[in-house]
Amino acid sequence: MAVQTGTVLVTSDEERAIRDAVAGIAARFGPDYYQQQVDEAGNCAELWDALGANGYLGVHLPEQYGGGGLGMREMAIVVQETAKAGCPLQAMLFSPGVTGTILDRSASAEQKARWLPGVASGRTRLSFAITEPDAGSNAHRISTTARREGDHYVLNGQKVFITGMESAAWVMVVARTNLDETTGRGRLSVFMVDTESPGLSWTPIRTVMNQPDKSHQVFFDDVEVPAQNLIGQENRGLAVAFTGLNTERILTSALCTGIGQYSLNKAVAYANARRVWTQPIGAHQAIAHPLAAAHIHLQAAQLMTDRACELYDAGAEVGELANMAKYLGAGAGLEALDAAVAVHGGNGVTHEYQLATYFWVVRMLNMGPVSKEMILNFVAEHSLGLPRSY
Repeated sequence: MAVQTGTVLVTSDEERAIRDAVAGIAARFGPDYYQQQVDEAGNCAELWDALGANGYLGVHLPEQYGGGGLGMREMAIVVQETAKAGCPLQAMLFSPGVTGTILDRSASAEQKARWLPGVASGRTRLSFAITEPDAGSNAHRISTTARREGDHYVLNGQKVFITGMESAAWVMVVARTNLDETTGRGRLSVFMVDTESPGLSWTPIRTVMNQPDKSHQVFFDDVEVPAQNLIGQENRGLAVAFTGLNTERILTSALCTGIGQYSLNKAVAYANARRVWTQPIGAHQAIAHPLAAAHIHLQAAQLMTDRACELYDAGAEVGELANMAKYLGAGAGLEALDAAVAVHGGNGVTHEYQLATYFWVVRMLNMGPVSKEMILNFVAEHSLGLPRSY
């Protein structure tokens, strides 16, 4: 029987146990700790280690590699509950979420044994590098090249808006290894690159986002990568990458709805406690209705995300639902945060009330890792059968 906990729909005792456990860990840290990590250029190592030590960073990875043997549904719960506690960690999307899942689904047995135990335990952080300055959402225009030379590849090029390089021991890189002579599109491959490799460098991008996980420009200058670090088949890298990109969309929804639930909980508490005249301000429809609408939209986004997780774990095609989950989750999270700031009035934009400090994180996640417009393009073409518009 489905039950409610806060603004989250819980469908089983197992789910409640995972939610309660992760919430209990994250509550020991919370928004004060998160802001301290931002201010001190930390990477939330203590929270990360606590989640890893208790098995939650690898909850979706195979047991033989130190994971929990569960699914994407459970990983989404971990991401959501951590964000709901005021600690939205994008590193969870890119390390165990995207790269961990790609390794699980596309790597060889030797590669899985090499990398997955560290990912599952949290001892090894990974980053993921696909975005480029001149490619944007068009992965076929990737210009970073990987040239085979004997027993290794040589990488040259540049990536942009790559998250978490400062904490990563390895970065998974999508590079062009060939060109399709008919279409002119790049044929891509995926590589695991040691972040201490000679010729690999990065520089932070200054943004307004108030988060410990920084964005970077990453440069490859004759970076040598052993051929054994190729994940999947050469020239088939786009299919390999999309096993993780669909995960990225699903977990982005979980992160955004977690921020939305964090915001909504604070707004409801404030609306019940704050009195300007004789009644709590929550008694007024101008206050209550935006919060009620935010709750409805968060619930709808979670249901879509749950369904995407269910199909993903079953091995079904999940592109449509992953995109729609991201669209709804990112929008619902932003709506709830905006409503919460409005309910708090001037207090909503102060650091003390710990709301507006999350705005740019969730606003950015409405634009990327895939924009609302590209999601609508996908749905128009693949779901509705309309002509391709780009």
